[in-house]
Amino acid sequence: MRAIDWVFVCLYFAVLVVIGVRAVRRIRSSDDFAVAGGRLGWPILFATVAASFLGGGAAMGNAGNVLKDGYVFMFAFFAFGLQTVLVGQFMVHKLRRYEGAHTVGDVMEVHYGKGARLISGLLSLGLCAGILGGQILAVGTLLTTMLDISLFVGILIGMGVVLLYSTFGGMWAVVQTDVVQFLVLGILVPVALVLGVVKVGGPAEIVERVPADHLTLLGGWTVVAFVGTFITFLLGETMTPPFAQRAFAASDPRAARRGYVVSGFFSLAFYFVTGSIGLVALILYPKIATDQALPTVMANLLPVGATGLALAALLAVIQSTASSYLNSTAIVFVKDIYVPFIRPHASDRHRLLVQRLSTLAVGVAAVAFASTAPSIIDAFLLAFNLWAPTVVLPLVVAVVWGLRSSSAGLAAMVGGGLGGAIWTWGLGEPYGVSGIVFGVVVNAVVYFVTYAVAPRGPRLVHHDDVKLATEGALK
Repeated sequence: MRAIDWVFVCLYFAVLVVIGVRAVRRIRSSDDFAVAGGRLGWPILFATVAASFLGGGAAMGNAGNVLKDGYVFMFAFFAFGLQTVLVGQFMVHKLRRYEGAHTVGDVMEVHYGKGARLISGLLSLGLCAGILGGQILAVGTLLTTMLDISLFVGILIGMGVVLLYSTFGGMWAVVQTDVVQFLVLGILVPVALVLGVVKVGGPAEIVERVPADHLTLLGGWTVVAFVGTFITFLLGETMTPPFAQRAFAASDPRAARRGYVVSGFFSLAFYFVTGSIGLVALILYPKIATDQALPTVMANLLPVGATGLALAALLAVIQSTASSYLNSTAIVFVKDIYVPFIRPHASDRHRLLVQRLSTLAVGVAAVAFASTAPSIIDAFLLAFNLWAPTVVLPLVVAVVWGLRSSSAGLAAMVGGGLGGAIWTWGLGEPYGVSGIVFGVVVNAVVYFVTYAVAPRGPRLVHHDDVKLATEGALK
């Protein structure tokens, strides 16, 4: 890279550090650290939600898979945007009724008891740790490729600043850096696509030169494969800890709804942009590895001297997601495990200290694991396949319909988890049906059958009902 490129990269890192330092002044309580004091307006909420889910998978993964399989992968990936819109329209504004809640476990305890909080907390930890590890590996790999340094050094550089601002600034720092990262990637990624289309010779040339099935709805996929992948994306990350945390951080229900709905629609446009970059890469660089589609296009097609900007944009793509999952891992540990089961009478000052120490410990451990034993990350990522079959449906019916039943919640979580695990790893996903799909079906059947026959509490329909139940569970 040239001197000007290093200037841009150093400037990007400097901005993140300054934001982190300034955010420390706003952290006066554990509530500030966990959910930014519940004061985020919808434009900021939109930017932070968008930056959090437009990570390595949405950007580099989508571009690479479209290069390999065509737009069919992008169409399947649209399910995530649809899920965000639906959750925003029908669910997140109701989460704001749970006063003092920071995590999914907080809500699960109100409706299903402490056992459900513990299970959802452990699943949240596994899910966040796995995705965080994947993002750390992506940061290290990116810097290794572009700067010709070792993986460990790349991870230290890329994650050091994230660990710094997340540990001291909490959600305030994560949100503010998300906004910067959203602006960087929201500008440079579309610019890279425009330059790529011009380089190829225009949209008509893309249509002419890519395989015909790369532009069709199903491409080379079967209907079963497409539907299974679509449902996996639709349910796999529904209300995962970082996204639930942002709903609790909204200033009011209206801000929560608008922020999520707008970010969901924005994601559809972003997926089209990154997917189309995959087609550009297929034409210009047909021999590259799929995961290199987006980095290669940005590094080669942005103007001379803009390599540093390209690197900053790619880092922003990954770091925004990494910081979100790092922060959520610490908050879940403190709220769902440490305080309820280890030190229930901890003062707010003590909680804040443990949140910061947990963020630091999780970050250091994740860096060590990601740089030396990637297979450990694969083990953590198993939690991703268990999230939808265990937590999603009980959480949705609890928040949307106010249903309460410890028996139904616990039975559904165990049944769905076992069903999905057996279908995936015991039977090898027969007929090409995803384990997530099968697990969700089992989860739903067990939940509603148990709810119909087992004792259950009164539904929480009105705001005052939720408030009283929440105070009883979270006191």
